[in-house]
Amino acid sequence: MARFDKTAVFSKMQATGLVPVFYHPDAQVACRVVKACYDGGVRAFELTNRGDFAHEVFAQVMRFAATECPELALGVGTVVDPATAALYIQQGACFVVGPLFNPEVAKVCNRRLIPYSPGCATATEVGMAQEMGCDLTKIFPGDVYGPRLVQDIMAPMPWSRLMVTGGVDLTQESLASWMQAGAFCVGMGSKLFPASLIQAADWEGISRRCREALDHLAQARRQ
Repeated sequence: MARFDKTAVFSKMQATGLVPVFYHPDAQVACRVVKACYDGGVRAFELTNRGDFAHEVFAQVMRFAATECPELALGVGTVVDPATAALYIQQGACFVVGPLFNPEVAKVCNRRLIPYSPGCATATEVGMAQEMGCDLTKIFPGDVYGPRLVQDIMAPMPWSRLMVTGGVDLTQESLASWMQAGAFCVGMGSKLFPASLIQAADWEGISRRCREALDHLAQARRQ
């Protein structure tokens, strides 16, 4: 069962504005990265469903986070079908994210009151997802459409909560452009976790990058 309900999950995402997106086949590495992000101020983290036995990695990270990162809402990403969503919900996922919108996934998540954030690229897709109970939709891939898409969706649909993933850089300019366009939060993957830091086991370096991103986001929101 999820450790945090919808309200708490959205509150954590909105408070920081950042949802790191990561996966590693070695559960110990994944745990260290999650802890580094938590130490850097992150309170919502997306561990993606990629590779064989990814659900086993998720289960180990979930148990680790329950004691080492008590305020972290751990969710799962890259979910495209209801069976996979159900599997991770059973393991305690606090939210489910996908690269596309599958109404059947929405039904599974809604039954357990778990936030489902599907990938959308048009106002129509966002609207359809909202009709299926998706309070937070993901604009993906962000680098293809740019901040203008967020701005243009928010204009006629200001009630929308949009999380942008893909094309979000660790710079003040990039993060400010998404926030000022109206994004609810952003998801960051490889730009937040350079391969060199992972290979060097530089966990403090990852914490610093998270703090940097959070500082940029806070500054952008003040502008």
